[in-house]
Amino acid sequence: MNMNGGVSGLARSVGLGMITGAMLTGAVLTSTALAQLQANQAEFVNTLMPQPAQLTAGSGRLALAPGFSVSADKFHDDRLDGAIAWALERLRTQTGVSSGGSPELVVSVDGAGEAVQGVDEDESYSLDITAQGAHLHAATDVGAMRGLETLLQLVQSDGQGFWLPVVSIQDSPRFRWRGLMIDCSRHFEPVGVIERTLDGMAAVKLNVFHWHLSDDQGFRIESRVYPKLTGLGSEGQYYTQEEAKGVVAYARGLGIRVVPEFDMPGHSTSWVVGYPDLASGPGPFAIEYGFGVFDPVMDPTRESTYAFLDKFVAEMATIFPDAWMHIGGDENNGVEWKQNAKIQAFISAHNLKDTAALQAYFNQKLLQILKRHGKKMIGWDEVLTPDLPKDVVVQSWRGADSLAAGAKQGYSGILSAGYYLDHMEPASAHYSVDPVPANSGLTPKQAARILGGEACMWSEYVDPRTIDSRIWPRTAAIAERLWSPQSVTSEDDMYRRLAVESLRLEELGLTHISQEEASLRALAGTQEIGALRPLAAVLEPVNFDTRSKWSQAHNVTTHTPLNSLVDALPPDPPSRHDFGDLMSTYLQDPVAHPEEEDELNDTFRSWTAQPELIELMSASPQLAAALPRAQQLTELGTLGIEALSYLSSGVPAPAGWKGQKLAILDEAEAPVALTRFTVLKALRDLVNEVR
Repeated sequence: MNMNGGVSGLARSVGLGMITGAMLTGAVLTSTALAQLQANQAEFVNTLMPQPAQLTAGSGRLALAPGFSVSADKFHDDRLDGAIAWALERLRTQTGVSSGGSPELVVSVDGAGEAVQGVDEDESYSLDITAQGAHLHAATDVGAMRGLETLLQLVQSDGQGFWLPVVSIQDSPRFRWRGLMIDCSRHFEPVGVIERTLDGMAAVKLNVFHWHLSDDQGFRIESRVYPKLTGLGSEGQYYTQEEAKGVVAYARGLGIRVVPEFDMPGHSTSWVVGYPDLASGPGPFAIEYGFGVFDPVMDPTRESTYAFLDKFVAEMATIFPDAWMHIGGDENNGVEWKQNAKIQAFISAHNLKDTAALQAYFNQKLLQILKRHGKKMIGWDEVLTPDLPKDVVVQSWRGADSLAAGAKQGYSGILSAGYYLDHMEPASAHYSVDPVPANSGLTPKQAARILGGEACMWSEYVDPRTIDSRIWPRTAAIAERLWSPQSVTSEDDMYRRLAVESLRLEELGLTHISQEEASLRALAGTQEIGALRPLAAVLEPVNFDTRSKWSQAHNVTTHTPLNSLVDALPPDPPSRHDFGDLMSTYLQDPVAHPEEEDELNDTFRSWTAQPELIELMSASPQLAAALPRAQQLTELGTLGIEALSYLSSGVPAPAGWKGQKLAILDEAEAPVALTRFTVLKALRDLVNEVR
């Protein structure tokens, strides 16, 4: 609820999409043309994200005039009052309406909902808008919050002002668990980053914030029982208990649960730095600055380990009221267990088959501790063992098949494979991943055990300045997959609406759009970065594996500044989809699409105007590493102009031309300065069309 933000860009972005070129250039419109323009603008343009379960659009509008007000005619409490006030503030910022007068939106809520929001919270709502007023009905506060977000997304505008379309919506989520995980161990994220992220989550109807608070690189939550956890394991970067409680309260005000994760028994270096008696190895231990899987692991054979964890869980339970606590449980390589003679003797004495069985033993003991403090266990795939109790939730990073296998065995689960934001995949790739695909082979009872999914933002290569551009707007596409009916699958329509939602999220206070421009100015050392924009627009970061290999070779650590061109570039920039869509339309019939040909030619010419770009990049140490991309962009532009010429004229290309151009595209596929081009597939299609 960042009160500095609003969604004022929404109505304008919708309206501008319908305004003619004459109006944009200031030409005089006839009264007939103006009337037709206004009639066209009066049509409802659906930019909702996520799409609701059911929507019926009527004719007419509800004008948003000064004095627009909201009333709650049934139940209301502080949380609902706060949600309504927040929605009104955003509406006022966007449209200029002010409260007062007779109610035009009536909010009818049956009750508060669960005292501690849980997985079965009723989030359904109905929203009916007529020319006379609007009515929002929900069973709970949380359902009302979801409906208010939909209402804000419905705002339209034209030359006559702002208005809401006449619609009837009945909506409820497809999945009950729709989350975002942020790793705050590898790179710490201040409370302000967390809160603006929560604002964005609420805007797209996500309902679980999974807070990854410990790993090898840092322990990020204050423990007063065990002060050395942050005293020696955080380098001073951690959340106080008051800050954590504040985040929980902030999230509750948005209808979002907070599930903390404390990784154990592996990924536990930051635990054992201050408390080496927890460890299976001899030490000494120090916080890890690199990335990967490390050997330190808790000793599951000592009762003192469980006594320690019992007190820790008891303390954390007073901060995090959610029913679930995440124990991690992933990527324990077992090295220290295999090297410890005492632990090997314990394995033999307890008839445990191997280190995996020893971890299952640890999990069983930890589960009893969690239950004693009123918590349920959730862990990554590795916790799923044959004797695991059925009330443990499994979070799958291995894939839908693993998730389905657990569901068939009776386990509830959530999917994260396919939703890893740090992999730098396009929104379309995430959008195509379904927790329960149509061919899952699950019975309805088994499918119901799959609670939903979570996007994951691991933080090896993000910091407070860049994290927004790595999470947004792609997470909105994942949010839609988890909320909307399974039949909502059009990638083109998703991208159309995602472009609008991206503007709304930026207006809300996120920085995923503005960060790129600010970073490019910093890299160039000047405000005059016009020459850099054509190149930056068609570049994006390489995938996670490529960057990880490079990082290992160049000794990149948590202390390495994230201030290179790759860090300025967003994953899946608009050029990937928009250029591909333009090219696809043109190639359907080049002769029949002269407007698309002109647009492509203009784009290619902008790529070949390079002297200023080369001068700017050469003068910047951080940009100079990517200088070969400038030369490649010129080659790509020349290639495109030539291909269009051959296609439009019908003249065949000279012998060897196609092979030469495909070789240029092959060379451009190779990473340079950890960047990759977004347009190569479309260009390859273009070249292959030339005779």
